[in-house]
Amino acid sequence: MPSKSKASRLNQKVVLENKLEQRLTVLAEKGLKPTEISRDADIKGTRAKIRKTNARLNAISALEKKAEEMARIKAEKAAAPKEDKGKKKKVTEEQAGKSKRQQKKKKKKESKEKAES
Repeated sequence: MPSKSKASRLNQKVVLENKLEQRLTVLAEKGLKPTEISRDADIKGTRAKIRKTNARLNAISALEKKAEEMARIKAEKAAAPKEDKGKKKKVTEEQAGKSKRQQKKKKKKESKEKAES
């Protein structure tokens, strides 16, 4: 299973780079030309592994940045004052003593009186 930690990926990158340097020096000592060295299978494979490791390191960095951003947003939300969602209007003292049925009756009676006048 591939490692997901940044430290182990950095260690892998160092090991691969050392392996690449050793292979390059061995091939250079044999007297091969740079074009022949670049076509070597071990060189190609090692460079590919280094590219994959770099890509994974970039992905890990992106995840760390995202986590920091989310933590910052969460802290801002926690620090922000809470907004009131709107409370119900307080019932006036006159209406508080009467039930809704009595209030409707009174309202209906008043509207009838206005209509008769």
